[in-house]
Amino acid sequence: MCFISNLLTFIESLSFLSYVQIGLCAFALTTFVLSLVNARADNVNTPNVIVGLSFAYGGFAQMIAGVQEFVVGNTFGSTAFTSYGAFWMSYGYILVPNSGILAAYKNSSELENALGFYLLGWTLFTSIMFFATLKANAMMMALFGFLDVTFLLLTIGKFTASTTVNHVGGVFGVITALIAWYVAAAQLITPESSYVALPVFPLPKAKADHEEVMEV
Repeated sequence: MCFISNLLTFIESLSFLSYVQIGLCAFALTTFVLSLVNARADNVNTPNVIVGLSFAYGGFAQMIAGVQEFVVGNTFGSTAFTSYGAFWMSYGYILVPNSGILAAYKNSSELENALGFYLLGWTLFTSIMFFATLKANAMMMALFGFLDVTFLLLTIGKFTASTTVNHVGGVFGVITALIAWYVAAAQLITPESSYVALPVFPLPKAKADHEEVMEV
């Protein structure tokens, strides 16, 4: 408990820093690589290359970002980063041969259905996160919208054993990763740090609410 308390105190002392960009970039890169495999890009079929990346970047880096967002009181950011960080760690562990998870299933049909249940849970969770972005901005809403569709397609692909649906899910995953990189870049590339700026397109309702709060 003392270690955890000291760790939280240290992270809180760095609360002036923003870890959102790190979390988004970690999510984007890990999603990009796995989605290329799912899309069977360049005839790569085995996803094990994602194991190290899912633990180190997609998992650990997002967990750190999630803890920092928790410390500064950002409920959405902490929920998203810790949850998807846990997703990448758990998915990477599934692929580790010594975990025995894949070997526990004696036939491919049972394994595909089990993975379908796993992905279905993440589809439902991502749907919740999507609805939580409806007053954010268009790019953030697009990010979670495409991610939700990606999980849904991969879930259907597992339940139906359809490689075509799985490939389409991979394509949507690549698009999701590119959007995540864009959102991260929009926060990194600012008028203070560059000569260009990337818009995130605030939604009309969100803009009206913001103006109302400012007037109050």
